[in-house]
Amino acid sequence: MSQDASSSVRVVDAQLPRTGAADRPLIQVAVGVLLAEQGKFLLTTRPEGKAYAGHWEFPGGKIEAGETIEQALVRELHEELGIHVSQASLWRTEQIDYPHAWVQLHFCKVTHWQGELQMKEGQQFSWQQLPVTVAPVLAGTLPVLEWLAQAQSSISNSALPTAV
Repeated sequence: MSQDASSSVRVVDAQLPRTGAADRPLIQVAVGVLLAEQGKFLLTTRPEGKAYAGHWEFPGGKIEAGETIEQALVRELHEELGIHVSQASLWRTEQIDYPHAWVQLHFCKVTHWQGELQMKEGQQFSWQQLPVTVAPVLAGTLPVLEWLAQAQSSISNSALPTAV
């Protein structure tokens, strides 16, 4: 799988102290961007008891020791949403520095899955389009929304007539 890796780190709530300071590990996370018809994508809320509970995000979770990104994605989406992913591809990677954790998010486009959505962690879900109508949105979600907007703009611009 190829990816467009970002060399920058997005810092969230920079005014707040960082847990673990300089000794913080970089936590690897597989994130599913479920894409449906008419440009819709799935957002879910972060469950109670987690940092930024109630914020909207793309579903996913930590990659466990010995797992590939794809294996973690399949496991996490089954554990959280009750679906079985049948087609996903690594899209892009982004680092986010939250006060509670430093994470490397491996965003995967998920285009085929089986099963009905079941919110197994008590979270809410919403099929969204740009611009999103849910709030607050988790900072780690913003890069994907930006990439989707850029792609949408490219598609719109490619339909424009060119000067001769």
